[in-house]
Amino acid sequence: MKRRALNIRSEDAGHPFRKMLAPTVLAVGNLVEEQPKVSWWKQEDTHLFVTSFLAFFIVFYTFIA
Repeated sequence: MKRRALNIRSEDAGHPFRKMLAPTVLAVGNLVEEQPKVSWWKQEDTHLFVTSFLAFFIVFYTFIA
């Protein structure tokens, strides 16, 4: 049995539908957008934890007083 490479690099190996498409359709741009660095306070998990902790603390001590 003849061993073949799993990846075919020639242009003849494409699907007929993909060959009909314009090159601009198949062009791959920057798919991942750069997101600006967010401070530790504005991260969702930290902000939610601190807000929940403070809300519980205020409610708990309001019921005790």
